[in-house]
Amino acid sequence: MRKPMIAGNWKMHLNRADAAKLAASIKNGLDPQLKHEVLLAVSFTNLESVRKEISSSPILLSAQNMCWEEKGAFTGEVSPVQLKDAGCDYVIIGHSERRKIFMETDEMLNKKVKAAFKFSLKVIFCIGETLEERENQKTYRVLQTQLNEGLKGLSEQDLTNLVIAYEPVWAIGTGKTATPEQAQDAHIFVRKEIERMFGAGTAAAMRILYGGSVKAENIDELMAQPDIDGALVGGESLKADKFLRVIHYQPVLSK
Repeated sequence: MRKPMIAGNWKMHLNRADAAKLAASIKNGLDPQLKHEVLLAVSFTNLESVRKEISSSPILLSAQNMCWEEKGAFTGEVSPVQLKDAGCDYVIIGHSERRKIFMETDEMLNKKVKAAFKFSLKVIFCIGETLEERENQKTYRVLQTQLNEGLKGLSEQDLTNLVIAYEPVWAIGTGKTATPEQAQDAHIFVRKEIERMFGAGTAAAMRILYGGSVKAENIDELMAQPDIDGALVGGESLKADKFLRVIHYQPVLSK
């Protein structure tokens, strides 16, 4: 049975005090009987303040990006060793904003994934198509390429430390959301690709999150889909009450 994960990606928001305050509100609002994982991905400058706030809770800490090098003359970058030292459990790799705005390639992302595993960081690996690619019937081709190239050279054991996040680029920060059925179809395809690449056991165990304008109003229907194992939440995770509602989702069948 795959354990669901609800991950909040705070992106480039909040100062240290506000980040700690938000983390505390989320921590204090968690149902003590909660069975699935909750993760906060915060800016580099907020890692320490959030780590201190959640240290006595089950909440996991994640960075939003990292360099593939252990150390050296890479001005402005942060290494996996530094993230581990800061208390990170996870790092997000391949977010569409990194791919699009900062021109990160599949080759770069593959190096980052391998570096994360080398230094005992778990990975949320993001994939997804643009609106143009979807309208031109290229969704599956794009997802296949991103998986093949991004996960090249990894082992089945490596994959036990990886979570995939399917995030259609056209649904991120736009208010548009893939229908539960559209998301489910993409998740099925991703799971089949993982089976082709790494075997049926790895595919069955792989957690695949949905990301793209996830809100308190749509989480229940999304989580009712059999291949959606959680959510990577953007703006809604910056509001404690809304994010807590997402965390405490109540799956219902789509009408």
